[in-house]
Amino acid sequence: MDQVLKPNKVPAVTLAFWIAKVAATTLGETGGDAVSMSMNLGYLVATGIFAAIFVIALALQVEEKRYHPFSYWFVIVATTTVGTTISDYLDRTAGLGYPLSSLILFSAVLVILGAWRFSTGSVSVAHIADRKTEIFYWTTILASNTLGTALGDYVADSRGLGFEGGALVFAGLLALIAAAFLFTKLPRTLLFWAAFVLTRPLGATLGDILTKPLSHGGLNLDRIESSLALAAFMAACIMLTNLRRPASDGTPSH
Repeated sequence: MDQVLKPNKVPAVTLAFWIAKVAATTLGETGGDAVSMSMNLGYLVATGIFAAIFVIALALQVEEKRYHPFSYWFVIVATTTVGTTISDYLDRTAGLGYPLSSLILFSAVLVILGAWRFSTGSVSVAHIADRKTEIFYWTTILASNTLGTALGDYVADSRGLGFEGGALVFAGLLALIAAAFLFTKLPRTLLFWAAFVLTRPLGATLGDILTKPLSHGGLNLDRIESSLALAAFMAACIMLTNLRRPASDGTPSH
């Protein structure tokens, strides 16, 4: 007899999912910088604001009984904004620098994934339904988005590739992961988390291209206006694509 599972609370991982994810990470960069820089609140205060928003968004998402697109993507955006300011605080205010911050955050992602695997026996993201798995899922996402911010800044600044060069590097790496998905039998969960991490620095460099001064290789667009435009684009993606559909309805086949 088939086992009836709880309704899934995450969307299907499709091309539309990754388009929305890149938009969310770009929004996280422009939104985080808008509060910390444009509003002159600094990284620590901005982190406190976005951390509170993240806690509220996560609480709402955890209380949902099934997948609701705007609740889900609200948390995604919250992790990208707080991840941006946390990374910037570690890199710049705390003075750790991009390489050390990236190493610390990468280790944090591995530790969380290890604890998740030890606690539940799997780190699969195909079906997220119970509270313990969901907390591990969102903790990993928060750490991976923070790591992605540090990686984006490291490649663009420390390695001297600039924002456009950094965007090309991460887009190329994502293309390799897509090829591995299509033409190899590498574990899908491994490829998912690799892509999830790399979409964050891609979004970070795209956000910097939009809003940094012309003298720094950006387009010098307003951070708040750019954030609102990206939020509108994300909303359109959610409403007009299959992101409204969960990965499964909760009944596995045997």
